[in-house]
Amino acid sequence: MVRLIQGLLSLVGRVALTAIFLLDAVVDKIPNFSEAAGQVASKGMPMPKLMLAGAIAFLLAGSLSIITGFKTRWGALLLFLFLVPTSYLFHDFWNASPEAAHMQQIQFMKNLGLAGALLFLVANGGGAWSLDGRRPAEPIEPSPADELV
Repeated sequence: MVRLIQGLLSLVGRVALTAIFLLDAVVDKIPNFSEAAGQVASKGMPMPKLMLAGAIAFLLAGSLSIITGFKTRWGALLLFLFLVPTSYLFHDFWNASPEAAHMQQIQFMKNLGLAGALLFLVANGGGAWSLDGRRPAEPIEPSPADELV
């Protein structure tokens, strides 16, 4: 019974964590590509259409990887790498007007929390009911620094 609950919670958690990324790509960025590329350009990013296409690829690949639990660590890393510049460029509350600063700070902190969850997946993998969990775990080689402890 414990394994069933653990598996179900692991799957639901992975879906809940990635819903924001997957829906952002499918519902917003892909159908509104030109407008989204304009937003990217407004932040001074070079080659905004190419950058947006890359962001969409990271969002889709990372989300689907985490949901299925296939190469979960890599998928989580893709989404983390998406979040870092996105948070800095698009939720820069320190540059926002006083009226917008609070909302941008909330968005920035939300992204910080998501980044923490993604780093947790990078460190621990997809857990129960993941495709990674069906295969033997890849051993993590100890570093020389581990031997000092």
